[in-house]
Amino acid sequence: MLFARSAHAALCGVLFLFAAAVQAQTAKLPNVTILATGGTIAGTGATSTTTVGYTAATVGVQSLIAAVPEITKVANVTGEQVFQIASENISDAQWLQLAKRVNLLLAQSSVDGIVITHGTDTLEETAYFLNLVVKSRKPVVVVGSMRPSTALSADGPINLYNAVRLAGTPEAAGRGVLVAMNDQIHAARDVTKANTTTADTFRTTELGMIGYIQGGKPFFYRDVTRNHTVDTEFDLAKLDTLPQVDVAYAYANVGDVAVNALVAAGAKGLVHAGVGNGSLPAKTKPALVAARAKGVIVVRASRVGQGIVARNGEANDDQLDFVVADTLSPQKARILLMLALTKTTSTKEIQRMFYTY
Repeated sequence: MLFARSAHAALCGVLFLFAAAVQAQTAKLPNVTILATGGTIAGTGATSTTTVGYTAATVGVQSLIAAVPEITKVANVTGEQVFQIASENISDAQWLQLAKRVNLLLAQSSVDGIVITHGTDTLEETAYFLNLVVKSRKPVVVVGSMRPSTALSADGPINLYNAVRLAGTPEAAGRGVLVAMNDQIHAARDVTKANTTTADTFRTTELGMIGYIQGGKPFFYRDVTRNHTVDTEFDLAKLDTLPQVDVAYAYANVGDVAVNALVAAGAKGLVHAGVGNGSLPAKTKPALVAARAKGVIVVRASRVGQGIVARNGEANDDQLDFVVADTLSPQKARILLMLALTKTTSTKEIQRMFYTY
């Protein structure tokens, strides 16, 4: 009887030490919150070979986490389903909802980083919006996938694992919002979706990605130099809506129909996605000039995808009172213009913002 009691006591002691060790190890792990919004990473297909024609946004956040049990070894993970949509349907209201939730969570000392799962169609836009409005230096990582969760070689699980590792890494702090896809780390301002279907679709073609993730460890090779997150002037605390800003696309023989229609529909700002260096076609320019005369802010961008749109290059921007997009794509120029219009209608101030962010 004495031996049995001693053995029992010894076993209890071992179990206590083991539980204490597990608790200590858990306490050392970073606390990462996953905010799920839908997209292909949460999609399902009819068969394991269905990689197009699948249904996006069907898998919930807890199922996403359960599919990658390895992440529990590298972070204390919690999940929230913010909304469940295909990303082509995301709205300004949902951007505001998501951003406010991110800021609320990051203000808590118990949260070390955020991962946002997102559809790839507008992932770069959501990432850049957050890059301008998140008020924390803690890591925020946006992640998606190009293959649904049911597909052979689905890229969602490894992308999610890498994103959690990145969000829990102190070295990722202060770099702005990051995009983690295909073992690469990109800055939100410069990354774009460059291929319709392949897993390597997210690229920062000219300026280059900022790092790799190898073996679950992030490696950084360049810094983000444009202001972001805590160093921006944009505050969402009192915002419930965003000004209407639209994009008018240029092409050979384009006229003024799109510009006139967008102004008539109530646009407060217009981004002209011009050809080349943001050139203004002869049939479109009068409509843009008329729009500016009505108080609409006009930004000259380029559909090319790379390079600086030169101020007073292909148009006399000083005389026309236009703004140039610098290196921002038309879709990202739209985001910055929306936020700029919550602060000012001065084209000089808005131009400063385009050269700052």
